[in-house]
Amino acid sequence: MKVKPKDKPHYVNNKEFSQSVVDYVNLVTEAREKNNDDPKIPEYIGSCFLKIAEGLSRKPNFIGYTYREEMVMDGVENCIKAMMNYDVEKATRTGLPNAFAYFTQIVWYAFLRRIQKEKKYQDIKEKYMEHADVSQFADFGNVANAGSIIDRVRLKAQKLRQRDTELKQLAKKEKKKKNAKKKISRQSGLELFYS
Repeated sequence: MKVKPKDKPHYVNNKEFSQSVVDYVNLVTEAREKNNDDPKIPEYIGSCFLKIAEGLSRKPNFIGYTYREEMVMDGVENCIKAMMNYDVEKATRTGLPNAFAYFTQIVWYAFLRRIQKEKKYQDIKEKYMEHADVSQFADFGNVANAGSIIDRVRLKAQKLRQRDTELKQLAKKEKKKKNAKKKISRQSGLELFYS
């Protein structure tokens, strides 16, 4: 039995959400013109931000990260910060506002920034482990093979780093092949005979 999109837990109705965002941005603009305090963000808009971030975090690109909750919260925070940057006059193909796409993009880049931060922190931890004494990290008591545990952790980290490097190199090669094919397909039939 197929589940309808409206019945999914992370469903956001773009039309209602976009209208709510436009109404809120207009309300804040009016309040600022009158030198009043900004009104609170409605509960509906906040719940939509959370649904967008949660839904995006369940995509295959992001589901495997252990810090997925931090990614979601970063996404919601960035949406709140970017709320007033939303251009209510921006024209889309349909002529209607598309807040869902705008805030999904913001969440996407928030996720990428969090992943970069976490990788940086992991590199710092690994460098510290390489240069520090094993006893600073854990109390192994009378365990005879405490050194081998740390060695296994280091080996695992090295393998992961090596796999990431190989994947990046493979992606670069694939991109070069794809660009070369595009370049060839752009040339007309006569140019192929003369080159």
